[in-house]
Amino acid sequence: MTGTHTTGAPETVRIPTTDHQHLTADHWDGPSTPVVLAHGGGQTRHSWGGTASTLAARGHRVLSIDLRGHGDSSWASDGDYSMAAYCADALRALDWLGEPAAWVGASLGGMTGLHVADADPDRCTALVLVDITPRPAAAGVERILQFMAAKATEGFAGLDEAADAIAAYQPHRPRPRDLSGLSKNLRLGDDGRWRWHWDPRFLGDRNRTTEHAREQHHDELETMARRLRMPTMLVRGRLSDLVTQAEVDAFLEMVPHASYVDVKDAAHMIAGDRNDVFTDAVVDFLDG
Repeated sequence: MTGTHTTGAPETVRIPTTDHQHLTADHWDGPSTPVVLAHGGGQTRHSWGGTASTLAARGHRVLSIDLRGHGDSSWASDGDYSMAAYCADALRALDWLGEPAAWVGASLGGMTGLHVADADPDRCTALVLVDITPRPAAAGVERILQFMAAKATEGFAGLDEAADAIAAYQPHRPRPRDLSGLSKNLRLGDDGRWRWHWDPRFLGDRNRTTEHAREQHHDELETMARRLRMPTMLVRGRLSDLVTQAEVDAFLEMVPHASYVDVKDAAHMIAGDRNDVFTDAVVDFLDG
């Protein structure tokens, strides 16, 4: 097991990608296995709770990234939010690290991890998929896309309105009294309205042609999953409507060597719902 490692605040870095674009990331240096944290669609690098700092305290070198079109990373000038683009960005992040790393990816970040592990398996020492499988439940996918699209361009009059929308979408989670944390996932426009900290073009058009929801992409992800040979873990939120037991069973058939953790009282955004249980599971897997 890796010993405790004293670490301070992360360094925020900019990683060049293509066409003068960049990824913004928080980086904790450390002597042990590098770990990349890649958030889900519509989230930012701040969505991991205490997971990054805990991994750093255990001695891991940690890179928590804002995916393209999210947070403080560049919004694609050409509107390219294909999985090929996300994979290319991820490989640039691994270039920046200069050594192979474990990839911990939630939802979109997990799909990106599957692409990276398939494109260059020697660069990925382990893969943790956080509430995502190659064939997520269609009803859960549609509910997420509807929530993201509802206020993508219009925005919110204030943080209270945004908190109400999140509470309606996540009824299992108590509505926060302190709304200051929301400001990391929203940005205040010149018109005084708050909008999500991601590019609305990420969703594609209203016919849901975004690649991340297309059946053809799920076929590709399944093929990639069946080729996995590295240590792999699936973490599912038991309340998730995106990864039900049926999706878990199908994934474990695709990747028989994978380990599996079912987090009680957590839905799709596991790191936010039960950060303590989630972080312990990731630490045990990576250090084991």
